[in-house]
Amino acid sequence: MSNERGPLPRRYARYYLENTPSLVWLVLINVVAILVGVRYYVETMPEVSTFLWPLYADSPAALFLMTLSLVTLLPFLGRSLDDVPTNLPLAYLHTIALVWLVKMGVWTVVALNLGFGVYFPAPWAYFGIIVTHVGFVAEGLLVPHYGRTTRGALLTALALALVNDVLDYGFGYYPPLRYEPGLALVGATVALSVLSVAIAWSIMPSVEQAA
Repeated sequence: MSNERGPLPRRYARYYLENTPSLVWLVLINVVAILVGVRYYVETMPEVSTFLWPLYADSPAALFLMTLSLVTLLPFLGRSLDDVPTNLPLAYLHTIALVWLVKMGVWTVVALNLGFGVYFPAPWAYFGIIVTHVGFVAEGLLVPHYGRTTRGALLTALALALVNDVLDYGFGYYPPLRYEPGLALVGATVALSVLSVAIAWSIMPSVEQAA
């Protein structure tokens, strides 16, 4: 099986995912980031129903999916990533987690730069948020080193991403911004939904390849 799984070298994935301390710390950091993100969403949009938070809090949802994906590795600590088993439900989880991380990581950079004048040069509101969300993409690059995908998982991820776009801009559940989103952001979001799935397709090995 080839070790070429995206731009992240295999040795870094082994360090973070095969060692107990590094994997546990990665999971804990994600949990803290989820709580920080949820707090931000709650403070900025208190009128959104609690039942809609998973649809509204896009970035915490992406981190939650990635955390679930990482947790599936805990029973196999001490074993090589090459020996981590896969199945159809895990293929769906890992694929959707990667798509959501890439999409929300890049979306945040695009959204803040489309509204550059109302964010820059605030240290956290611009630079801090961009750096943390670029980290989404970096973390997502770990997924191909242990996860697999299928055509069904990719199509499901695309359908969910596009439905989320409809909810965001058709019903007003887009992440809190300091400006009203225009056609440029809507178009960029839909394009990112497609691009994120294309990236997952290009860097994730398929279940069939692992067979």
